[in-house]
Amino acid sequence: MKFSGKGDAGYTGLLGGGERVPKYNLRIEALGDLDEASSALGVARAASQSQAVRDAIYAAQQQLYTLMAEVAMPGEELDAKYKVTAAQVDAVEALIDKLQEEVKLPNKFIIPGETLASAHLDLARTVVRRAERSAVRLAHEGLLDNEHLLAYLNRLSSLIFVLARYEEAVVEHHGFAIAAAPAVELKAEG
Repeated sequence: MKFSGKGDAGYTGLLGGGERVPKYNLRIEALGDLDEASSALGVARAASQSQAVRDAIYAAQQQLYTLMAEVAMPGEELDAKYKVTAAQVDAVEALIDKLQEEVKLPNKFIIPGETLASAHLDLARTVVRRAERSAVRLAHEGLLDNEHLLAYLNRLSSLIFVLARYEEAVVEHHGFAIAAAPAVELKAEG
């Protein structure tokens, strides 16, 4: 592997015009969160016992690269094929609906960790939520102008939640760990 050393001074390049920005730039932060989300999904995919779940995760990982391209390429330079569309959001919603036909979700908080695969999915969901917050910040700062990208990330976290429950109930035939009121009173120190 060759090393360019271009990032040694704390700057990195964006796609398109080659603009160099600090590594703490909001776009770079969002890209890091999206990259971490894809990696967390990869761990969940490796742990899954279901080909259908693995396929859904893999499709989401592929889509995250489209999102990363959109985040990394500012302005009008972005080719339409790198923009998230309403159809992609609709496809995630349709998959959520299909999975919920097989998994009836309780109207209660669910504690993660019932199975290894579902625990990895729940962790990946929290990383996707962080990536969504980063993308929302870009949008609120006027650096991202695609409502479908934000909607996609929001639906993706919902999909991952349902995939985790599907993995528990359908694949591994477990129930859900339901959060209950604490059995003991927690007292603040000090």
